[in-house]
Amino acid sequence: MAPEANATNAPNALIAVLGGTGHLGAALARRWAKAGLEVMIGSRDSARAQQAAAELTRECGALVRGGSNLEAATQGGLIVVTVPYAAHAATLEEIKSAAAGKIVVDTTVPLVPPKVMRVQLPPEGSAAVKAQQLLGDQVSVVGAFHSVAAHKLATDAVIDCDVLVFGDRKEARARVIALARSAGLRGLHGGALANSAATEALTSVLIFINKNYAVDGAGVRITGALNEAADG
Repeated sequence: MAPEANATNAPNALIAVLGGTGHLGAALARRWAKAGLEVMIGSRDSARAQQAAAELTRECGALVRGGSNLEAATQGGLIVVTVPYAAHAATLEEIKSAAAGKIVVDTTVPLVPPKVMRVQLPPEGSAAVKAQQLLGDQVSVVGAFHSVAAHKLATDAVIDCDVLVFGDRKEARARVIALARSAGLRGLHGGALANSAATEALTSVLIFINKNYAVDGAGVRITGALNEAADG
């Protein structure tokens, strides 16, 4: 089992967004920077990350840093992985030592082009479970932000979509739910990390719905009167 979240995962810790020059990473980084959180953008191309950080600093009026994925993971108190599935394993192997003792939020959906509208989960059961196995027990992996349309996140619009958060430690899930709230989204505990398979698979279904019904970014909303006082 992964360790308890330590002091580096405090609410004001630096958030390292790996793959932060991509659509989802850039959109999340922008929302968190505008919310006043400390953000560092990571990328395979350090110069590109620094350029994106400079642009975001000008837009948000708050300092955003940029660097390589490894630099961001090393400096970050909490790491958010937003890379494509094709780069997933290599990225995690690169940052493994830097991630020890931290929460790693894995947004990865195991899409396998060209059949992205077909569910194709990995042998481990989900990308998040695979991440936990690759990173080891010194890391608390949390699966989240799978089914939120990146192009909607990139705006200031209110998004009619919930974020289901999965992890084997309630404390780590709660930290990510707070991050979702900072991005203007409602985060909900979804249970154990293994349950991440549900939304990872659902993303392919949503892609199909988008195409079949000409939807501009279908999402998921949990209905019913939730007793959020009993959260988790």
